Amino acid sequence: MLNAIGNIPWSYLIIAAVLLGTAPLGHTPHLIEKIGLLYEGNLKRPIDIFDLFLHASPFILMAVKAYLQFVRT
Repeated sequence: MLNAIGNIPWSYLIIAAVLLGTAPLGHTPHLIEKIGLLYEGNLKRPIDIFDLFLHASPFILMAVKAYLQFVRT
């Protein structure tokens, strides 16, 4: 599992993070909106929790890949 994450190119993760992190364009990004709901304690609906994980997944994968590449060498 960790080898699979380590094999994902950085460019793919960066593109996915930019696209999912800024979606939808023209409005408040869902990631910012859901983090705000989490901070306020209003992240209760299952669709909102799923949406937070969906939009944050590239950032989580980047953190795991960075750990594997730079810390655990």
